[in-house]
Formats: sequence, structure tokens, C-alpha cells
Amino acid sequence: MTLANPSQASELPENQVDAGKVSAQGKPVTLLGQGIRVGDTAPDFKVVDGNFVPVTLANYQGKPVMISVVPSLDTGICSLQTKYFNEKVAKEFAGVAMLTISADLPFAQKRFCKTENIDQIDTLSDSVWRDFGAKYGLYIKDMGLLSRAVLILDKDHKVVYKQLVSNLASEPDYQGAIDALKQL
Repeated sequence: MTLANPSQASELPENQVDAGKVSAQGKPVTLLGQGIRVGDTAPDFKVVDGNFVPVTLANYQGKPVMISVVPSLDTGICSLQTKYFNEKVAKEFAGVAMLTISADLPFAQKRFCKTENIDQIDTLSDSVWRDFGAKYGLYIKDMGLLSRAVLILDKDHKVVYKQLVSNLASEPDYQGAIDALKQL
């Protein structure tokens, strides 16, 4: 489901798994893509790192993974979420691959990470192919952004925790994510 061109996002199906679960400024948003559930095997995805080097879920084979999904690192809540997982969670769960994925360009992500001392988590961009957003049902129609979420995958990459934040302007339930990480 990799999109050759981000403008093809409008051709994605609506995410029926999470329909009606997310709002922005009090209005519902439409999520596009497949959608995933707890218990599913997480689909592989293709994103890029800060140097535009492709990264896939397979890069973390045999390792549990936490994916913090944010709309844009340059916004207050996304910044807080990313810093929280970098500063307060990553060190406690060193055996878990910690990822932040957004649709920001890698240049902006690198600048943000340098300015905010983000060095414990991998910051990855879905801006090139929109593959992650499409396969996980997190691509927001008409916004070009990803919906805020926290996903935790066990070492076999089965989805063991999914938190889709209902209001884009709200932080996730950090304690819920930490409790799920403790169960790995």
C-alpha cells in the first residue's frame, strides 16, 4: 500500500476500525488506511530516518517496539509527547526499540531532535511514501498528517497495546503505555 505520490492518499480507503474515534478542534476527522487492532501482527512499513535512509519494521526484528505517533514535532503537544518518551520512558525500557513517527520532513525532525536533545528514540518520517499511515490507518484525510497514537508491539511484532488519542490536541495516557511496556 505504499503510495508512489503522497497526493494518492485520497485514494486510500477510510479506516473502518477507528471510524469516528478522533477529533480536531471539536470536529471529527477521517482516518485513511487499513487500521489495526490489538492482537494483529503489525504490518511492515517503510519510512525514512533523518538522512532519508529507508527504515522498516523488519529493522527491529526480534525486538519489542514502542511507536509514538505524532502529527508534527513542531507543535506543543507533539513536542511534549516526544520529549516525555525520550526522557522518562526510553531509559527504563532499554530493551524496547523506541520510535517516534510523524509526517514531518526529515530535515525538520533532525533540527527538532538537536534542539530538544532527543537522543534515546529513533525519529522517523512518513513523509516520503505515507506507507506507515496507510498501513496503520492513521493518515488524516485532507491534513497530510498522522493521528496521535501509541502502539506497542511484542518481540514477534504482534500488537499488544494500541492507544488512539481521541483529541489531536491532547497528550496520550503515558501511564497506560508504561503499564503495557511493563507487561512485555
